[in-house]
Amino acid sequence: MNTTEELDIITRMRGEVMNRKDLTGENLFLAWGYPTALVLLLEFAALMIWNEDWCAWLWAGIPLIGTPLMIYFLNEDYERTHHRTLDQNVILMMWIFIGFASCVGGTAMGFAGVFQYCFFAYLGLLCGMGCFMTGIILHFRPKTVCGIIASLLSAVPLFFQGDLWPLQLLITAAIVTIALIIPGHLFRQYVKLHRL
Repeated sequence: MNTTEELDIITRMRGEVMNRKDLTGENLFLAWGYPTALVLLLEFAALMIWNEDWCAWLWAGIPLIGTPLMIYFLNEDYERTHHRTLDQNVILMMWIFIGFASCVGGTAMGFAGVFQYCFFAYLGLLCGMGCFMTGIILHFRPKTVCGIIASLLSAVPLFFQGDLWPLQLLITAAIVTIALIIPGHLFRQYVKLHRL
């Protein structure tokens, strides 16, 4: 083997390593989906049992559960791959922004007195848009489709106002299931099948 052939092999191998995109983050949708859906169902049950204003603030438990799970899974992925691609960083920053926007928006809507009117439509729309954008970036069609469906369904809670507003919790739990849990399981299976 001469020097030219060796350099060609090195260049080809370097190109393959640089272009390879490790599939990671398969647990992040589930790390946010299950806590969100379960807290929404718990909030609905609490409202049905006690019918107190404090029950509406149980949604604040979502980041208290989801954030440590997200940190755990991100560290696990980083330990396995020892790097993050640009796509992974974009997706991570987008979901951090969505989480921040949900918390700030929910708190502001609570103090402004409009929480019951539009927060759950807002939350559903953020989850749907995040799922859609993640699917586009990863070229994973089930996430894109689930994101579109969830975004369209996010308007449904707006039709349940007044005494019916607690039903928004159930509807939003269903939207979160479509936007996070279903594509999370599908992506997890996909990663298991395609990981070397």
